[in-house]
This record gives sequence, C-alpha cells and structure tokens, in this order.
Amino acid sequence: MQNNVCSKCGKAINNNKSFVIDEKPLCFHCLYGDTEPFEIYPIGKVTTELQQNEVKDISAGRGKISRIDLLPSQKRFLYRLEDEPHILIVYYLHKVKSMSTLFHRRLDGKKVGAFASRTQNRLSRIAIQDVKLLKIESATLYVEGLDAIDGSPVLDIKLGLKKQNSIK
Repeated sequence: MQNNVCSKCGKAINNNKSFVIDEKPLCFHCLYGDTEPFEIYPIGKVTTELQQNEVKDISAGRGKISRIDLLPSQKRFLYRLEDEPHILIVYYLHKVKSMSTLFHRRLDGKKVGAFASRTQNRLSRIAIQDVKLLKIESATLYVEGLDAIDGSPVLDIKLGLKKQNSIK
C-alpha cells in the first residue's frame, strides 16, 4: 500500500491533505467532495499531564485537573464565567491521524461507527466536553474532568450542559 495514493480514486495525494481510514489513505476530495474548508482559530490550549496513550480509558480525565491557557486577547470574554459550576470545552484533537469505520464502543462494547460514540478518532477532529470549573486566574482556567491531551488547541468555551439541564 502506498501512502501517497488515494485508495478510492487512485490519485496522488499530499499527506497533509489526506486521512487514513481503516488503514487506507483517502484524499480530502474523496472524503469531502467539493466542500471548501474554512479557518478556525484557537483561543488557547490545554496544559495537562494527560498524554495521548492515556485516553483509551473512558474516564481518563475524570478527577484530573487541567489548565486551559487562553490567549491574552480572550480575557475580556471571561466576565462572570466564574459563576458557572460547569462549562463546555470545545477543542481540537490535534494528534488524531487515522480512524476505523467500525469499532467496539468502550462504554458497552457495542459495535458502532464514530457518530454513535464519543471516540476521539473522528474526521472532524473536534471534541466537546462538559467539565467542572474550579477557578480562573487571569486568562487561565482550571477545570476537572477534561479528557483533552496536553497541547490540545481550545476552540471555544460555552455554558455547561449540566447547568442548562437544571434550568426550568
């Protein structure tokens, strides 16, 4: 198998414009068609002891404290965030390079695809997680329960789902 040829269309591919699915390289055109990409800028990054090889356990981040270091320009958007016990972190899975179409879900062993799971191995490489907000110091957030690995770019912060579900 050649890594520089798309397994579907047979055209030469740039490794920066391909993704490995079921151990076969696919070009972005075969994956996304004529859809145009768009830019998303990170607002910060995760600093944690959690490494890529540790996220196999479903509760890898549970009980662990992570730091979210926001860019200084983002500090103005933190007004009253400390009032919220839970926040939703949207982050980028920057180390994901390949995935399988089907796999056994960690939660219950059921055979499913990526959209029927919370796997980190996703084409979009976007993850969301509801976490407990512990404290804020300047533009740094301390949270508990984040499964993001060290260096993960943070894309957004939102009001936590646990908080919304308790509002009547």
